[in-house]
Amino acid sequence: MEKESRKVLISKKQLLAMIPLCERTIYNLEKQGKFPRRIALSSRKVVWDLGEVEEWIDACKGAGPAPRPGMGA
Repeated sequence: MEKESRKVLISKKQLLAMIPLCERTIYNLEKQGKFPRRIALSSRKVVWDLGEVEEWIDACKGAGPAPRPGMGA
């Protein structure tokens, strides 16, 4: 019998502890579809799916080093 997977939701504070980017950068990446979308629990509380954030981190690791500005990428 398969065990049902539960979604783990993390707060903005927890997200920022995991992802060393400013809130504006994360918001911009979300808008571009390059970062997991936030989930609005209420008008004042947003969270992220931990599994999606971890997948995003793994994808970044697999992509290799990011091109550096001005380095002729």
